[in-house]
Amino acid sequence: MNGIEYQNLAMRTNDGNANFRLRQAQVDNIEYDVGGIFNACLGLSGEVGEFNDMIKKWIFHEKELDIEHLKKECGDVLWYIAMLCHSFDWNMDEIMQINIDKLKARYPEGFDTARANNREKSDV
Repeated sequence: MNGIEYQNLAMRTNDGNANFRLRQAQVDNIEYDVGGIFNACLGLSGEVGEFNDMIKKWIFHEKELDIEHLKKECGDVLWYIAMLCHSFDWNMDEIMQINIDKLKARYPEGFDTARANNREKSDV
């Protein structure tokens, strides 16, 4: 198989409706800022990648870790989280509390490897 054969076979599973779906994206008849959501998701991927690349180079390339630069990258990640919350019209305080409540339920006495490796399917 060559590249064009692969591409043609793979695209049998692409119905070509991505742009239509972007224009129609809503939940419970609420139209969200899909452009902002998409920008935030792509931005998060990029910024987390930059953060992780610095960690990789520190550990595996034995490069000195620039903590101030790492903090800036962490801030960029946070900025995109804020944009995601804004685009969905979520309150960031609520999202943080939801996460803490989930962690308390999952690990009532603190992190536990047994609990981490034996979670219920409904524990997301």
